[in-house]
This record gives sequence, structure tokens and C-alpha cells, in this order.
Amino acid sequence: MPERLLVKRQEDFHYPIVFQQTFEKLTQEVLDLKKDSARICIVTDSHVAPLYLDQVKEALSKTGMTVSSYVLPAGEANKNLEQIQGIYEHLIQNHFDRKDLLAALGGGVTGDMTGFAAATYLRGIDFIQIPTTLLSQVDSSIGGKTGVDFKQYKNMVGAFHQPLLVYMNVSTLKTLPEEEFSSGMGEVLKHGLIRDKEYSRWISAHSKELLDRETQACGEMIYRSCVIKKTVVEQDPTEKGERALLNMGHTIGHAVEKLKNFSLLHGQCVAIGCAASAFLSWKKGWISQTEYEEIKDQLQAFGLPVRTQGLKKEEILQTTRSDKKMAGGQIRFILLKDWGNAVIDTTLTDEELLEGIQSILAEEEA
Repeated sequence: MPERLLVKRQEDFHYPIVFQQTFEKLTQEVLDLKKDSARICIVTDSHVAPLYLDQVKEALSKTGMTVSSYVLPAGEANKNLEQIQGIYEHLIQNHFDRKDLLAALGGGVTGDMTGFAAATYLRGIDFIQIPTTLLSQVDSSIGGKTGVDFKQYKNMVGAFHQPLLVYMNVSTLKTLPEEEFSSGMGEVLKHGLIRDKEYSRWISAHSKELLDRETQACGEMIYRSCVIKKTVVEQDPTEKGERALLNMGHTIGHAVEKLKNFSLLHGQCVAIGCAASAFLSWKKGWISQTEYEEIKDQLQAFGLPVRTQGLKKEEILQTTRSDKKMAGGQIRFILLKDWGNAVIDTTLTDEELLEGIQSILAEEEA
């Protein structure tokens, strides 16, 4: 696994994704940005702060910048504008100006919120990502999509704001709760489905090492997922076309996430949505029934659900219509033309969608 990967940000400017097993090289990576910053604020959450805040503070203090921190309450339920106001107040009280930096230390929620705060404070300041969860390392820390939820509508308020640096300490996965690791695998497996069947096969072949969180296997997996994510993002940085493929599983997944009042983790909902997409792809004759079953088996092998319960198919369909992925009143659904070849489909009828939704409901509710 190489130590770094460059992501094209604009024209000839790139930012690095750095892969390490400690925070030791964070100091030099930030110095290499050659930013004339006097201050840096680490934004983290109440779960991550006790684990890594002191280490990251120590590394960033060696840059010569004044380091402060702001700790958010952990959890998707706190991903809102009220919490963003707390970040703004901290920055104002500590005299942050446009030359200064934010650092997002934590998972996808922290990264999204820190990026949104950076995009909007003083009309935009720079930030770096230090993702500590599998989901944030393979997905949300890359590509510059930031945002918060608004009245339970997921990521409805946001901005595109690319980081200057993504620094991954792969060893942080060792402290990740089992369910959080499994959630991250939802996004990992999605990458194989939309772009690379061989990668899907590699994941299955190395499932024991990955589930045991062996550093070498996890590092290789994270690197390969980042290559897929960065390739799609570079081709479509503001999601006008191909980048929408990364939303496989998200349309139904977001609806389930909201209707279950965020009691399921994001990656779990993505897995449920991917199972529905695979079902609809099979029904269109694009993948075989065997492949459909294999996709479900692979999701379940990593502890991910492929069904949910306690919901009605009609309410899931209705909730998908409030999703930001709508285009001209039509749901843009991501299906598999083949395993490893995802496409955007806007032709699905309500009847087809209801059949797809029924496939992910518990048997007694189907």
C-alpha cells in the first residue's frame, strides 16, 4: 500500500490522502501545506476526544500554531445547525481569521460538520480531515461534500468544500466498535459493486483478515476504496453526473435512516439500500439471481443488514421523494448494469420501486 494518493482539487492543484499507522507524521504533513496560519482548531466529538485528541493536539502544536479544540456531542442526532453555531462562536471568540485552519478529527458526522463550518465561516476558510472511522476513511473525508441535517432531512444544507489534506491513521480502526466497523463496510462493499467486481472478490477472499482488523489487509482495502472514490470525484467534483453513482444504496437507505429515527447506522442503511438496488437490477435482467444472492451474502458476511422491519413500503417510497437526489421530480436511482458497472436510472415506476422496497422489508411486512 503506497503512503499517499493525490486527489485533483481544481485545475493542477491536488491534495494528498496520506496513509499512516500513527499520528507522528501529521506535523510535517501540515507544515508541508505551507499555510500562513496562526491558529488551528481541532473539531472532534465526545467519543473520539478521549481516544485521540491529546495525540493530535501534540502533533499539531509542533507546527508552531496555537491549537484549540471544540468537542461536539457524538451522534447523527447532533448533526444540525445549532451545533454549527457552537463552532462559529468558538472561532469568533478565539479570533480565527481567513488564514487559519480547522481540523476534523473523527467520523463522517464530524467531518461533514467541520467542513461545512469551514466553508461558511468568514465565507470560507481551509480545513483538513483526520478521519478515525472506516466509513469516514473510505468515503466521507474525500471529495469535499459537507453538510448538516435539517429537521431530520439528511444533509439538506451543505456546501462543496475540498480539504487541503486527508491524514489517515489506519490503526484507529482497532478502537472502533464492532457495529461502526461493520457500518463502514457498507460503503466499502458499495465501491466494489459500482466500480470493480475484482475488488469485491478480493474483499471476500480476505474477509477473515479484514474482520480481524489486520493492519495490512485493512490498509490495502482503504487504499483501494480511496482510489475508486477519488477517481469518481475527480471526474465530477460537484455531482452533476457520474459522481451520483456513489449514491448507490443511499436513496432508499436515507429514507430508512430517517424513518427509523437514526437508530440504524448510516452504513447499515446503505447496505439495505444496496440490497434493494441489486434486487431491482436483477428484475431488469441486468444481473443474475445468483449475483443478487451473492451480493446479499457478502453484505451479511460483514454483519450488515439486508432487510429492515417496522416500516411500510408506501412510507419509504414517499420519503425517498424528499431526498435531494431527485431530478425534475424523478428519483435518480443507481442500479447495476453489471456487477462493477453502475448506472443512473430515472425510469423506475412507482410499482417497480415498491417491489424493490418490499424486497428489503421483513417477511411478515413484505
